Parts: sequence; C-alpha cells; structure tokens
Amino acid sequence: MLGVAADAWWVEHAGPEAVARRQRARLAALVRHARHASPYYRRLYHGLPAEVTDPRVLPPVDRPGLMARFDEWVTDPRLTLEALHRDVLDGPSPVGARYLGGYHVITTSGTSGEPAVLVHDRASWAAAAAVLRVRARRTALRPEVLGPVLRHGLRTAVLVATGGHFAAVTVAEDLRRRSRAQARRLRVVSVLRPLPEIVAELEEFRPTVLVGYPSVLRLLAGERRAGRLGVDPALVAVGGETLTPAARRAISGSFGCPVLDEYAASEVPALAVECPRAALHVNADRYLFEPVDERLRPVPPGTVSATALVTNLDNRVQPLLRYDLGDSAVLAAGPCPCGSPLPVVRVEGRSGAVLRLRAGAGPTVEVPPLALGTVIGETPGVRRFQAVGTGPETLTVHLEPDPGADLVLIRSAAEARLRAFLDARGLVTVAVRHSPDPPRPDPRSGKFREVWSR
Repeated sequence: MLGVAADAWWVEHAGPEAVARRQRARLAALVRHARHASPYYRRLYHGLPAEVTDPRVLPPVDRPGLMARFDEWVTDPRLTLEALHRDVLDGPSPVGARYLGGYHVITTSGTSGEPAVLVHDRASWAAAAAVLRVRARRTALRPEVLGPVLRHGLRTAVLVATGGHFAAVTVAEDLRRRSRAQARRLRVVSVLRPLPEIVAELEEFRPTVLVGYPSVLRLLAGERRAGRLGVDPALVAVGGETLTPAARRAISGSFGCPVLDEYAASEVPALAVECPRAALHVNADRYLFEPVDERLRPVPPGTVSATALVTNLDNRVQPLLRYDLGDSAVLAAGPCPCGSPLPVVRVEGRSGAVLRLRAGAGPTVEVPPLALGTVIGETPGVRRFQAVGTGPETLTVHLEPDPGADLVLIRSAAEARLRAFLDARGLVTVAVRHSPDPPRPDPRSGKFREVWSR
C-alpha cells in the first residue's frame, strides 16, 4: 500500500503525460498477463498485436458474457463459480473473510441486471484502498475535519446494505478483522433496518465520520434538522448512488461538515474521487474510463455517453478490460481548476435510467436522469422522490414530503416544474401521473434509484 500511495501521489504531481505513461505500461502488462493466464482472453485476443498500449484495439466485454464463462475468465483455476458459491456466497465463509488466503469475493446486488461474482486479489484490493486515501486527502485532511477527529477520536459508521457479500460491507468487515482496535472504531449499520433503529445506533456509537448512500444520509440529515439525531460528524463520505446537488446541500447544511463524493463499482472499487472543487476525478493511473455511444464507439469530451467501458489495471486474478459498466457519464473537456492532471467526470446515472420519451408520433427524446431528478428534487418540500418511465408517453412520480408538508401542494408544484421541463423538450403530450405509493429503496441492496425506465 505504501508503494501504491507514493506512486499515486507522484503521478498526481507529475502531470498528464505521467498519467498516460502509467496507463500504457500497465495496460500492456495486463493484456500480456490476461493472454497468458486466462483461457477466455487467450481466445478473445487471438490475432491481436503482440504489444497492446491502446485500449481501442481490444474488443469490449460485458457482464453476461463474462459470467457465462467465469471459470475460463479467472486466472486461478481454483476459483470456479461452483466453488465460490459453495464456500463463500452460499457457504460458511463470513462476509469480508479472505478466500484461499488472499482473495476478496464480492457480488453485485443485481438491481441493474444479472448479478456478478467478482474476485479481487490482494494487490488490487490494497491498491484501491491506497489510491482512495491519497486522492481523498485534500478533503479528509482539512482542518475542519482533522480537528474534531483528533479531539473525539476516529469512529466511522458505514451505512450500507447487509445480508450479502456486497462491496461496501465486504470492505468494512475486512477492515474490522484486521485488529480489535479497528473493529471498535468502525461499525457497520444496516440501512435495511427501520430509520428509528438506525438513528438509535448512531446515537449510541457517536461517529465522527459517516459513510453511506446519499439517499440514506439525506434522510439522516432530515432527522438531524428535526432534532431527532444528535451526532456531529466531521466528514460525510457518499457513494453507491449519484449525489445530486440538492442532496449535497441537504447533507452538508444539516451536518455542517464537508461532503466527499466517491464514484466506484464492485468491478472498479476506486474509480473516481472528488476534489475540493466538488469535481470527480477519474483515477486514470489505475483505471481506464471510456465514455461510448450505443454502438460502443468513443464519444468526445462534453458529450453524454450511452454507457462507459472501464478497465481495472490492477486486478490480475479476474482481468476486466473494456468492461461495459452500464453508466452514462460525461468527461470534462478541460482540466480542473484544482490543478489535478486526472480527468474530470460527471456521472449521469445508470444507462438504464435514461428515459426515452416521445410526444405522439414525434421523435424519441432521451432525458438524462440527473436533469430530470434535479427538476423534481429541487421542488420545495420534497424529501424523496422516484420518477419512473412507465411508457413512452407516461411518467409516474412517487413523492415523499418533508414532515408537516402538504403533499397535495407539493405534487402540484412538482408537476408544474416537470410540465415546463417536458414542454421545453417538445414532450407536450407526455402525461405526469402521481402514484399513491411512496418511493422505496431496493429491498435487497438498500440502494435508492430516483429515476429509471420500467
């Protein structure tokens, strides 16, 4: 970890060309290893140049294709899908325990399709942790964060879904196993429990750092404003969902501390970290991030992508090269004012969340989830919402008002804002319907999708 941390710090100060050199060298080494040790990639890359430093030479891969050939994909023949289910996922191995002495096994929740089983070797796991710490330091080491932590001690509450080998809980339980002292300072709080129980546990633990999904932390911010939660964190770190401007304001305003956004996935656990200017920087020295269109062709900076291809340059046991992540994103056209040479990305959300609406026989209009979500989420009195495309000309909205707010008035205000938004895009006949059901998180993962298409 020290070596990775030192390299990450050096690259950050060495400029864009140093990042590009690291990318080329690590990609070439990863391709050589994948060809040698993975039967799947050996066949897939047959006929390609002997040395590959440009990722565009490599054919893209996706989750269903890789999972169908799992035993040929991994580079350790002991890691069969059957054995992993028997020994870890459906077996006696506790969450966070290392498998076969050094592997970390996680699974996705499957909320966006078929679940994936992912294995990280010790080197890639340590590299992700080191890179996150180095790149988050400019926020985490600010005086307003360090002061309270030094006075009251570092106590971190991780608010995630439990009951499965999901990435966030696996990371937390792995840290807790390393020492008793660390186990006392870090607590996993299940977001699948009722809100009053979560509040009671946080009150008892008194964390100085909160980590979790933006939707859950926004709810807790509301509890603090209402006087039902008395914790005073020095830092709030969010991930797992898109952090909207409204959610950021609610969280930072209620807790009175910095909010650190991290963009990651189980496949690429340290993909991007926010800088003090609130821009997400891709850790391009460790991951390749390629926004592409529907035909998986690169899109220029400033263009909203249909999806993104990612490459994990560190994982050798389960190589991921040009993997279709399923996220819609935009790469910034220029450098960040913060001075970092790492590229800036804005995440629009899951590609399946892009709504494709039309008015009558008119053309289909793609509506990014972040834009639509901002329109509803900025409506005064809206605590939580979900907007679901239930047809090409129908948008169903689920609203949860702030305590004491008038739901009828909030629905009317939200509909007026939505009507103006849709009409401006020529979607004049798209109907906005209000559901009597409140918005709900996924019952398995605990994650909260604000916008998606049914």
